[in-house]
Amino acid sequence: MFKTRAKYHLGQVVRHRKHPFRGVVFDVDAMFSNTEEWYDSIPEDSRPKKEQPFYHLLAENDQSYYVAYVSEQNLVADYTGQPVSHPDLHDLFGDFEDGCYPLQFQLN
Repeated sequence: MFKTRAKYHLGQVVRHRKHPFRGVVFDVDAMFSNTEEWYDSIPEDSRPKKEQPFYHLLAENDQSYYVAYVSEQNLVADYTGQPVSHPDLHDLFGDFEDGCYPLQFQLN
C-alpha cells in the first residue's frame, strides 16, 4: 500500500519553484490524479513523479487568475506575508491571517 503525507496544507500560500506564480492550496491528491493527456503534455524532461502529493491551487500570476495542479516537488512555501488576490478565494476561505487562509466551511 502506498502511503504519503502532504507537506502543504489547505489554505497555505505556496509558489512554484520554476514558474512565476503563487496560489492557495484548496485540495490535495495523495498522488497524481489527473488525466494522462495532461501528464503527457508536460515535456518529458520536466515531468514530475506521479507517486507524490499533487496540489490544487487557486493561482495567480501578473496576468491572470486560474486553477493550477502542481506536484509537491515543484512547490515551495511562500513566506512573503502577501495575500493572494484570486477572485474565488472567499468562496472557500476566510480573510488572510498569519500568512494563510482559514477554511470557511466544514469538511467531511
